[in-house]
Amino acid sequence: MLRHEIEARAKRHHKGRKLCSMTRWAQFVALALGQLSGRGGLRDVVADLAAQPKRLYHLGVRRVTRSSLSRVNSEQPHELCEELFGRLLSRCRGGAPGHGFRFRRKAFSLDFTTIDPCLSMFLWARFRRTKGAVELHVG
Repeated sequence: MLRHEIEARAKRHHKGRKLCSMTRWAQFVALALGQLSGRGGLRDVVADLAAQPKRLYHLGVRRVTRSSLSRVNSEQPHELCEELFGRLLSRCRGGAPGHGFRFRRKAFSLDFTTIDPCLSMFLWARFRRTKGAVELHVG
């Protein structure tokens, strides 16, 4: 998948104000690297990217911070990722037609969000002195 294809598709799916510190191409590179190298979270992905600045330069990606990557992942619509996955899957199938590329098991998507409840009402939700939270996981 070429960079200009991803950027063109990202413009169609963009929501909100213009991205200043990070591009959707940088998001794609970071997430692809994290997936292919088996990283466990955003901190691992960002640390791996920070260890390879020359390679990032040649890919056209500036320094990626965890907060920027997290913000872009949470605020931008997921339809771009769906479209890119479909495009990459069709490219894999086209490149190896006799291989029969398929998933052996069902593919699941998991998402979570943090809910900030009122500590005066929900004392059981305390995880810091002045902050309470509940994590909601949706599959």
